[in-house]
Amino acid sequence: MLAIKSPHRYLQQPGLTARAGEYIAPLAKSVAIITSPQAWQAVNPQLESSLQANQIHYQVGFLAGECSDDAIAEHQARVQQSGATLVLGIGGGRVLDCAKAVANALDEVALVTLPTVAATCAAWSPVSIIYNAQGGHLRSIPLARMPQLVLVDSEVIARSDVRYLKAGIVDALAKWYEFVPYQQKNGDSLALNLKVQAAKMAVDTFAQYGAEAVQANQQGIVNPALIKVIDANIALAGMANSMRDDTPAPGVAHAIHNRLTHQPELHDWLHGEKVGFCLLVQSLLESASGQPDAGLLALLRQYDAPLTLSPLAGNRAAAFAAIASEVKFSAANAARLPFSLAASAIEQALLATDRHF
Repeated sequence: MLAIKSPHRYLQQPGLTARAGEYIAPLAKSVAIITSPQAWQAVNPQLESSLQANQIHYQVGFLAGECSDDAIAEHQARVQQSGATLVLGIGGGRVLDCAKAVANALDEVALVTLPTVAATCAAWSPVSIIYNAQGGHLRSIPLARMPQLVLVDSEVIARSDVRYLKAGIVDALAKWYEFVPYQQKNGDSLALNLKVQAAKMAVDTFAQYGAEAVQANQQGIVNPALIKVIDANIALAGMANSMRDDTPAPGVAHAIHNRLTHQPELHDWLHGEKVGFCLLVQSLLESASGQPDAGLLALLRQYDAPLTLSPLAGNRAAAFAAIASEVKFSAANAARLPFSLAASAIEQALLATDRHF
């Protein structure tokens, strides 16, 4: 079985926000917007002008905290009360995950995502990630219906803090490093091989254009390199996540990341920054020499991923032991990897980050 879940259309253009209404109008005339104050400011006044010019009625709701069950229920009730037939998610990963979860729960409501940063592939990805009110990871919800449109305005992303682009590059790099190990024991899986190919396209894009894209973002300008990297962060990484079969291939770095979200000292780290550190841990788990992959290490340094859990205070060895023992990864999936995911192995890899970095 091969399943590919993708948005109906993916559009990326500089200045697209000012034309968003043209693309949304054929889908719905009554829209419920889920966003954050910062993201709403980033797309306006262009977005509101475009919606008004296309006679689209809209209501705006702000996500105050995490993409939690309570937040989803609150916004779902608001959408139902408004009578909107389309949810428009505008913002970063937590906002887009909330918008996806709300639309997914309402059979007659379509979905459009408009990312304001390229920090994750959430605008495309076929799941919503659910957290508790404190930001700790709880679970993923597979989407039954994907976005009708993913609208990416590269000018909006060019104006965002470059930290988000770097984190998105690292998060997209993770797909390659996480999926490739499964090929050693599952080389005939079409879904897995397609995932690896999409992830490799992203890796190659960063090798050729990553540095130039970061420079463009720092200058607040759109150039071809930035466009290619935005597409890699959102579309290629999202595509890699979208191909599934009967044998799952969960990412090791993301599994460790999920446990780190329960550390309050790390809440200021972006998703991709946590994933970057966890890629280092995965590399140490894979290594026979006790040294991480040199190429990966260079990339993590290039994109400013943290290499130690320096914010953790107190007894660090005890904290590492607790983290390692609480990483959730099924035994069946772990058995398909060519390295150990025993708690003791993860603990030793965490301790090694303190010794080496």
